[in-house]
Amino acid sequence: MHALHDPLVSATFSSRRQLRQELRRRRRALSPQQRRRAGSALCRRLRQLPEVRRARRVALYLPNDGEIDPRSLIPWLTRRGVRVYLPVLKPLSENSLWFVHYHPGTPMRRNRFGIPEPQTRHGAHRARRLATWALDLILLPLVGFDEQGQRMGMGGGFYDRSLAFTRRPGPRPTLIGLAHDCQRVDHLPTAPWDVPLDAIVSDARVVHPEVARRPDRRCSKSEP
Repeated sequence: MHALHDPLVSATFSSRRQLRQELRRRRRALSPQQRRRAGSALCRRLRQLPEVRRARRVALYLPNDGEIDPRSLIPWLTRRGVRVYLPVLKPLSENSLWFVHYHPGTPMRRNRFGIPEPQTRHGAHRARRLATWALDLILLPLVGFDEQGQRMGMGGGFYDRSLAFTRRPGPRPTLIGLAHDCQRVDHLPTAPWDVPLDAIVSDARVVHPEVARRPDRRCSKSEP
């Protein structure tokens, strides 16, 4: 699909909220077959990326509300000895996340948004969680993106709050946003709290934001 053309994103979509609603409508309008094809194409692109191939601790998400589906990446990661983590709504905290180790036997539940996640009691054990800074790679869902690498999330601020530390010096994961290509716009209005991404991948393209490359701030990481 073509990008949503509107250089100023002002006449039809006068606010981020309206644009978010339209982009969510577009992805929900995709047929199950289109979603399966898009998810397969997405994962093929991801498997070719150096940032994905060298990662040993990877967080991704289970799709909801028409989000592009990265689940077929999980068996490939597991065969390579990669530890996979899922986001969990952190209890007694305002809009922030834990990242909990996931495998086929992980006990699951649906959170207040209806999204499957590891059970809170299961994830509460520190041995099953990893500090966010210690992840090598986080694949996060997007509502929209543009060719400059700007992104739009769901509006709850969960990832922005959980990843705010990436603006400061220190070890950090690589951040890659995932979306259907129909969620692409010419120019995306952004907010000062939006955490920048290292790349965006859709079923049709890979976008590397046109920003100065940050110096490598990684350090040795060990399991909790």
